[in-house]
Amino acid sequence: MKDFNGVIAATITPFTEKGEFNESVFEHIMRSNIDAGVNGFWISGGTGESVLLEENEVIRTAEISVDICKNKAKTIVHVGGLTTDSSVRKAKGAGKAGADAIACVPPFFYHPTDQSIVDHYKAVVDAAELPLFVYNQPRYTGVEFTPLMMEKVIKAVPSTVGIKHSAADLNNIYHFRDMGLQVFTGHGSLFLSALAAGAVGVVDGPLTPVPELWVSIYKAYSSGDLALAYEAQNKATALVHLMLDYGFYAACKLLTGKRLDVDCGIPRLPIPPLSKADQDAFLGKVSKLGIL
Repeated sequence: MKDFNGVIAATITPFTEKGEFNESVFEHIMRSNIDAGVNGFWISGGTGESVLLEENEVIRTAEISVDICKNKAKTIVHVGGLTTDSSVRKAKGAGKAGADAIACVPPFFYHPTDQSIVDHYKAVVDAAELPLFVYNQPRYTGVEFTPLMMEKVIKAVPSTVGIKHSAADLNNIYHFRDMGLQVFTGHGSLFLSALAAGAVGVVDGPLTPVPELWVSIYKAYSSGDLALAYEAQNKATALVHLMLDYGFYAACKLLTGKRLDVDCGIPRLPIPPLSKADQDAFLGKVSKLGIL
């Protein structure tokens, strides 16, 4: 079984002025993140505007990530979608591209049964022939994975290796860890707490514009320097809160562009862009954190 751990950037999907996937900027962001010390990428996830992307766009992000990450970082491709057929097609593309693993939200909107969730994951994994990370994001899917539900998934889909835990109940990190899962917290603002609870790493969007903060937390915690880890976590948490206050997805793209001197575009509708006033206010507050 492949080991996954550390700082995994939930990368953005940059767009051109015409709203098309900007491959060159995507490549530049990934190379910059690797230079900063990230351990891998969570491609076309929530921060990457996953459900707003076309299937071919998801597959192309996977191909680029695999090419850039060779022997340097892991590529985990999120393939979740509204239909099982769509998820299967994206999973096949990720497998063909050579990704290290796939991730997938459960079926959503139509209140799926436990069995339909299991069947969905079986179909997706069979298509990809890759390890699976379950994406536990009940705020958006309406489905929360409890330890009992994860037992059902693991039994039916033995290649399930981990979970991105973005639910509010951090207690389940202990339970998932004891089930042998590689647990990543989806809360960058709580990375240090999650590590103490047994998580192996973090997957979140703010890592994309400012990866060094979370790399610092991970390295300091791993070396036993809790004071340094706590200092970096405080700064990282303040940044996450700012991004949430101003509009997470647009703020993530804006800050990535400013720090790397590239144009990441604006989010795809219906996600709203930031007004000029909000852009200035957000960047001003980020500058006070010493990040710009």
